[in-house]
Order: sequence, then C-alpha cells, then structure tokens
Amino acid sequence: MKRYVATRMATMFGVLMITLLITIALVGSNMDTILKQGIVFQVRSEITENPSIAQSFSSVDEFEAFIQTQIDQRVRVLGLDEPWYSPQRIGITMYKILLLDFGHATFLTSDSGSSDVKDILFEKLPRTVLLFTTATIIISVIGIFLGALSSSKIGSTIDRITSSFAIISSSFPVWWIGMLMIFLFAFTYQIFPARATPDIPSSDPRYIGSLLYHMALPLITIVMIGFGSWAYMVRNFMIGIMQEDFIMAKKTIGVNQKKIIYTHALKNAAPPIVTILALSLSGSLGGAIITEAVFDWPGMGRLYFEAISVMDLPVIIGATYLLTVFFLISIFIADLLYGYFDPRVRAGQ
Repeated sequence: MKRYVATRMATMFGVLMITLLITIALVGSNMDTILKQGIVFQVRSEITENPSIAQSFSSVDEFEAFIQTQIDQRVRVLGLDEPWYSPQRIGITMYKILLLDFGHATFLTSDSGSSDVKDILFEKLPRTVLLFTTATIIISVIGIFLGALSSSKIGSTIDRITSSFAIISSSFPVWWIGMLMIFLFAFTYQIFPARATPDIPSSDPRYIGSLLYHMALPLITIVMIGFGSWAYMVRNFMIGIMQEDFIMAKKTIGVNQKKIIYTHALKNAAPPIVTILALSLSGSLGGAIITEAVFDWPGMGRLYFEAISVMDLPVIIGATYLLTVFFLISIFIADLLYGYFDPRVRAGQ
C-alpha cells in the first residue's frame, strides 16, 4: 500500500508540474507585457503623488531619463530583463507558484480591497467549496439511493421515472435552467433573491446567514439537474452486480432485500462510484464558471470569469493552479479508496 501511495503521489506531482509549465507557456509573453506596463504605471503614479521629484529636474529630458532608470531598475529586480522562456525565469515562476506567491492582480481586488492574488483566491475559494461540495454530497446521496433502488426493480415505475428524469435533466444546459429558476423563484414568487451575492459586507456578523440564504437557489438548481444522471449511473453499475451468484445466494437464504442492495451489492459497486464522485467534485469546482456567473455567486467561478474578461493573468494563473491542485487531490483520494476497495488495483500499481 505504501508503494501504491508513493507512486500515485509522484504521478500527481508530475501532472501538477506539467500543468504549471503549460500554463506559463500559454501566458508567458502576455504576462511580461502586462507586468512591464504595471511597473510603468506604478513608477509614474509614485512620481505624480510626489511633485517635488519632478521639480528637482531642470529639463524634461532629465526627468524622463530618471523615470526610465527607475523602470529599468524594477524590471531587473523582478527578473523581467530575461525572456519569459529562459530556464531561470520559468524555474523561479514555478517555485513562487508552488509557494502560493502569485503576485498582485492587475485589475481585480478582494472584498477587503487587497490586490494580492493569494488574498483574492482564498477569499473566493471557500464559497465555491461550500456551494459545490454541499451540492455534490446531496446529489450523490440521492443518486446512490435512487440508483440502487432502481437496479433492484428493473422495468418498474421508479426505474422508468429515474431513467427518464436523468435523460431530461441532462439535456438542458445549467445556465438555461438557472435563468428559469431565477425568473420563477426570484421574480414571479420572490422566494429567493435574484443575485446570490449578499448585499451586506463580509465583515458583518449576519453575513454567513445571508450567504447561506443566497446559496439556496443555486444549490437547488445544481441538485435538481445532477441527481438524475447520478442515479442512472449507479443503476447501471449495480445491474450486473445484482445478477451475480453471491447476490442470488443471499436472496435464496432469505437475507433482507434492503441489506442485499445497500450493503452487499453497493459495496461491490463502490470503486467506480467513488471514482465518479471524486471526478464530479473536482469537475464541479472547475466547471463553476457558468453556474456562478448566472447566479452571481461570489466564488472562484465568477472570479475566473471576471479575470478572463479583463485578462488579469496573475489571477488566471493562481486560479488555474488552485483548481488543478483540488482536482489532483480528489483523484488521489479516489485512487486510495479504489485501492482500498479493490486490492487488485494495488497489486497492479
């Protein structure tokens, strides 16, 4: 088991490094341009705020030469005088990202006004985790229960309803269902707010309660769309297991039907279910952009959308790194559970 864990950890770390390298390669040249523009803006702003500096020069040429010198010095300090593709630049950048040093955002700020990318990300991340982890847990519980029940009653009314709902719910895009839910429950009946962003500041003691209330509508929408397909997948996983000889033997000796379904059959279907659960959780965090944009939920998805809209590259890189880490952690946990439930996986490494 130790060798299995070590192998998986080394694989995940390699994937993380490759993802970072590809991300840096895609945005490298644009990042340099934006950082240099930011340095120029910062230097000129500092001089504008201190008029005595400009007054100390006798000519415009001397003043411009001084500004250029200050810009060149800061460019060298940040290492921007080297091309972005040089091994030294790439190595330093990857090292800083691993230490969660993403620098400062170009345009975006946190609710508290900080431009540090780390502050922005760790302010938004808990909200996305709260919404989508809660939704995934509810979806998986309902889906596993209905799927297991349907697999024991093939062709029954509950089986046909579950299969039909899975097809229907999976056919509609999240943004369209989200807009219908907002129109119905925010404008027509006015049960929930149209925007999922609380109106009060995060420092207010009532903020957590307000956040949970605003979370209700997107949570209901995500669960309503997701549990049908989950139930259908679990049903298909368990259909074959319910026909196995050991299940038939337990039925013959009179073991309770519910115990057969939810203990013996479900345990044997656990490895693929755990894998799908891990992929669903990590995929929901990465695919939160559209959902959070529709409901205006103040999480990572909306932050990603805003960062892409204004090309705030430090935020894009930081968000990509965090979402990749969460994805790899989910897959790593799924691998461990898979190895626990099925020793043949550990033996094969």
